[in-house]
This record gives sequence, C-alpha cells and structure tokens, in this order.
Amino acid sequence: MVVFAVAALNVHDDTARFIVGTREGCIVAIDAPPLSMRIKKNNCVMRLLLAGVAPTNRLPPLTVKLLHARLLRLDLLAALSPLLLRALSSSSLHLHALRLHCLLPNPSHLTFPIALKSASRLPHPLRAGEQLHARSLKLPSHTNPHVLTSLLSLYAKCGLLHRAQRVFDEMPHPSTVSWTALITAYMDAGDLREAVHVVRNAFANGMRPDSFTAVRVLTACARVADLATGETVWRAAEQEGIAQSVFVATAAVDLYVKCGEMAKAREVFDKMRDKDAVAWGAMVGGYASNGHPREALDLFLAMQAEGMKPDCYAVAGALSACTRLGALDLGRQAIRMVDWDEFLDNPVLGTALIDMYAKCGSTVEAWVVFQQMRKKDIIVWNAMILGLGMTGHEKIAFALVGQMEKSGVKLNDNTFIGLLCSCTHTGLIQDGRRYFHNMTKLYHISPRIEHYGCMVDLLSRAGLLQEAHQLVDDMPMPANAVILGALLGGCKIHRNTELAEHVLKQLILLEPWNSGNYVMLSNIYSNRGRWEDAAKLRLDMKAKGVEKVPACSWVEFEGKVHEFRVGDKSHPLSDQICKKLDELGLEMKTMGYEPTTEVVMFDVEDEEKEHTLVHHSEKLAIAFNLLVTGPGETIRVTKNLRVCSDCHTAIKLISRITHREIIVRDNNRFHCFRDGSCSCNDYW
Repeated sequence: MVVFAVAALNVHDDTARFIVGTREGCIVAIDAPPLSMRIKKNNCVMRLLLAGVAPTNRLPPLTVKLLHARLLRLDLLAALSPLLLRALSSSSLHLHALRLHCLLPNPSHLTFPIALKSASRLPHPLRAGEQLHARSLKLPSHTNPHVLTSLLSLYAKCGLLHRAQRVFDEMPHPSTVSWTALITAYMDAGDLREAVHVVRNAFANGMRPDSFTAVRVLTACARVADLATGETVWRAAEQEGIAQSVFVATAAVDLYVKCGEMAKAREVFDKMRDKDAVAWGAMVGGYASNGHPREALDLFLAMQAEGMKPDCYAVAGALSACTRLGALDLGRQAIRMVDWDEFLDNPVLGTALIDMYAKCGSTVEAWVVFQQMRKKDIIVWNAMILGLGMTGHEKIAFALVGQMEKSGVKLNDNTFIGLLCSCTHTGLIQDGRRYFHNMTKLYHISPRIEHYGCMVDLLSRAGLLQEAHQLVDDMPMPANAVILGALLGGCKIHRNTELAEHVLKQLILLEPWNSGNYVMLSNIYSNRGRWEDAAKLRLDMKAKGVEKVPACSWVEFEGKVHEFRVGDKSHPLSDQICKKLDELGLEMKTMGYEPTTEVVMFDVEDEEKEHTLVHHSEKLAIAFNLLVTGPGETIRVTKNLRVCSDCHTAIKLISRITHREIIVRDNNRFHCFRDGSCSCNDYW
C-alpha cells in the first residue's frame, strides 16, 4: 500500500518518474510514458492519485502539493484535475483544492462537486460557495444534478434552507441522491415535518430509495411518528431488495417502536439475518418505553444467550424495564455486564441507573452513583432531583438545586417538574406556589402542562379544590386527562362528589375508554353509600365495553418477577400466602386494626368486603415475600394502581409486626413503611 510518493519531471524528453514508497518498506520507481502517450495512457499517475483519494490511505499533504506543482507544468492538469482535486480534498487541503479549481479554464461537472465539498469544509463556507455558484452559472455544467446537489448541501450546511430549496427546484429530474440531500438538510435543521413532507413528494415523483436514503427517511418518519409514510418507505425498501440491510431493518424497527407498533417491530426484528447490538438495543428499549417491561427483560436475557454484548441503549432499556417492575436484583445483573466507568462517563447510562435505584427505593445507591459520575449534564441532575422528591427527600432535593446553580448548570423546565413533584409528595403548598411563581418571574421559563399538573395535584391533595379548579380554568392550554385526573383524585380524598361528577364528564369526553375514571367515581359513590349510582355506573361501563384495569403487584425473587392480582390463587404458594395473611390479620386486629371497608365499591356485606380487602394484590405480594425471604430483608413491591387507604394502614402494621422495611411504589409515588409508619406521613 502506498504511503508516500515523489514526482520527478524531465523537461527535455518529456518523461516523468514517480518514486513510490510502500507500507512494507519497498521503493518502486514508475516511469511515465512521454506526454503524447500520457494524454491517453496515464495509468501510473492515476494510480498514484487514486492512492491519495482512497479513504484508508491518504497521501501526505507534502506529496499532494508536489504532485500539484508538477502537474501544473504538464498538459495533464485538465485531464487529471478531478483526481488531484479529490486527493487534495481527502488530505484536508481544502484551500489548495479551491486554488487549483480556480486555475482550471473549463471546470466540469466532475470538478465542481469536489470544489463545493472542499468549500463546505471551511470554517466559513458561504463566501467560497457563492463564488463557485456564480462561476458555475457561466458554464454548461450548472444544470448538472451532481453540481446542484453539492450546491444544495453547501447552502444547507450554512443554514440557508430557502436557498437549498431553490437550488433543488432548479433540477428538472432530481435523482435519489438529490432527494436525500434535501431531506437530510431539513432533518439537520430540525424541521422534521418538512423533511417528511419532502419524503412524500419524493415518492410521489417516483423516487426509489437506496439503503442510505431509506435509513434517513425512516429515521425522519420515526422522529415525527409518521407511521403511514414510514411504512410506504419500508415497502419500497422491500421491493428494492435492501430490506435485509441491517441498517435499513434497524431503522424500520425504530420506526415501529417510536409509533408504538411493537408487534410489527418484532416481526421485522425476527426476520433480520444479522442482528447487531444496535438492533437488539432498539427492540429492548422499545419494549421498555412502550410499557412491556417483561418482554424487554426476556429479550435482554436472550441477547446475552446469543453472546451479543449489549450497547449502552440496550442496557438503558433493560434498566428502565427493571425500574418499571421494581426488579432491583435483575437491574444489578444488567449493571455487571457493563464496565463501571461507562456508567460514570456516559450520561445516558448514568441517568438510567440513578432512575432505577431511586424508583426501586434505593435512594442511597442512586446518590452514590450521582456523586461518582464524572460527566453530569442537566438530565443527570434532574433525574437525581426527581428521584429525591419522589422518595420523600424534598429537603435534599431543594439543596441539590442550589448546588446545581453553584456548579454553573442552568435550571430548565424539567428541574422545576422535579421540585414541584417534591412539594406534591410532601404537601408543601407554600413552597410549591413559590417555585411555580419563580420559574416564570425569575427564570423566565413558561410553564408546560406538566407544571400545571403538579400544581393541580398539590392543591387538590391539600383540599384546596376550588383553587385547583380555578387554576385549571385559567390555564393557557386545554386541560388534559392527567390534570383532570389529579383534580378528580383530590375530589375522592375530600369526598367532593359534585365536582368529581363535573370533572368526570370532561374526562369521559377526553378518554371514553379509560376505566379508571369510572372506577374513581364509583368509589366516591360507594364511600357516600350511593350504591344505586355506583351500580348504574357499572352498567354504563358494561354497555360501552369499558373494562376495569385489574390491579397488579410485582415482587422479584431470585431473578424472577412474580405477579399477583386481587383474589389471585394461581401462584404455587397460594395456600401458604393466604394462611400468612390470615395470621397477620389476627395480629393486626389485636393492635386495633379495623378494615376500611368503605373503599370496596360493591354493595355487599362487611364480611365479604373484609375478605376482598385481605386479598388485595399488594398484600399478596408482601405475604409471598415474607414466606421466601429471611428475617430483616427489605421487601420491595411495585403496583400498577394507587394503594388504597386500607392497604396503606395494614402495611404500616405489618412492617411493625414483622420488623421489616417494606417499600411500595404505586403509580403515583413511593411509600417506605418502617416500624409502623410511612415516609409519606399519610399524605398521598
């Protein structure tokens, strides 16, 4: 392989000799034929110049300059100018390339793209690009699609999309490369919707994608979740025979993942012949982000069985799945697959790890990771602040914000979500009002709907329902289901049936198939003894085909996640679990425990209500853990719905009886039960 070359010219007999050095240390002399022959047969010079344009074997800049100087004295300059330009450009001698291009009397469609590429690599490319554009207008090569595509790319790099579009519009028949350049220009500028609009036009005009185009277009569709256009591109890729490319197939997987079509994503994934770590990571992360944590962990374990080393996104997806299931031990197994330094240097991995530890109730471990991280971006800081706020460490969260500002990190809108969540979980109404006010007045951050949601939740829980309702009415954007759900939750806590009915009517319009809205109002009716209204509501649900989401709780034991549902007897240890709950029930009654039967929505006898309460899913999960774990071990339970007041009271007593720390994460917050009390101070 060539590593250096020197050109020598004999002006008397019009011959040239090129001294070529190879990587193996050999010196070879190549005699070029006379000029008359070189015009037709210049293979030796071409071979030498091609050595300079090969991406893995760039000629040294000094060698390229020597060739440039020698060829200027020969008539070969015009014939070999494209090769020499490419050699100069690939050697990062962009100014030399542009100077050479200026010397060409009649630059062609082969030289203009190279010169425009060199111009785009300059720190300030616009002036050189405009000069090249002006020169090209005087030559026939101006209408060449290669020249126009290169010019389009240069203007796009300068951020002049209107000029790039104008150049594109001059092309009578744009090629696939030209369409791809325009799509890429809009993508790089962040205008993804316009990029997808160009994609639609491209296919309407008969563009057939190559693999590079397919990847770019599928990526654009994925970012705006345009499934219809993306599937059109994927079908075209299949027809063109490029669907088996690992890059194209992975882009299709990403499209389906971003659009929530996990079955289709899995179908594409399973058909891939060669799956790399990126493809595995896309599927694992997709399952985790689309609410399929068990499938994410199963695939992650299958990835290990295949001997594939996971990348940071696969590990982050696995950690997210463990977070969702509260599977701390499985998360620790995933951590061992990655070098610890990667967590400390990679904000993506570090954030996922902090989030998992915090949401699995191990705030101390989350804090240790945060303290050790060498690269802390704003997302890392926010993850720690939110984790502290969710677990009842609001004072540390507030102090961390002060430390964050002293470190020169600017607070953003997500920082205030963490702060407001801290106030919500601890009932700090005045602090919440202050932060909500300061984010606009002092930090000039416009509240998003999430910030309003935190404030409505805070006020509703505190019983300030009218103020919360007024805040909803005064919002600059329409209330979504989350905000109305927070207001409805406050109505349930404080038994404001009238406002609850008003809110529920709006919720049913927003999401008519959400069973939680009906269940919430039904519980309110039950608490007030309005059994006929509750029954009528259940009939209405049945008529509309709305089914109640079953309450589920999960616990992890020996690397396996166990799932429990209310009244479930499918578990192998079901009899022992029920017996354990009966024993605990007797002990709790001696301590004065009375089941809160009013939380049961059915109009049945108190004895039947007590039986239903005893077998709530979180109680089954706790009893199972008491059977299979040793004394003193922490019990961690994850639940998909909010913990009811009866279970909250019962778990406090169970923690005292068993001398265990019991951490329960429901769909709203953390509860850390220890010695008969809860970290939420009965505020949730």
